[in-house]
Amino acid sequence: MKAKIIITPKKAVLDPQGKAVLNALEHMGYEGVQDVHVGRFLELELDGDRAALEPKIEEACHRLLSNPVIEDYRIEWED
Repeated sequence: MKAKIIITPKKAVLDPQGKAVLNALEHMGYEGVQDVHVGRFLELELDGDRAALEPKIEEACHRLLSNPVIEDYRIEWED
């Protein structure tokens, strides 16, 4: 099984990388892009019972993989 973790800056936090990408897209002629948020993607290969793993992965995301003060995360499970 896999746990796919997507980490992005919170909406209220400045995202200078996102702004740089947005400016580059505009200068290259890509129209209609309203906003860009640059984040991280992690894919964990797991072995075991999903019900037992879910709280552990949640805790890892909160304590280690993300900074909950400035980042949001979501976990997508794939069997």
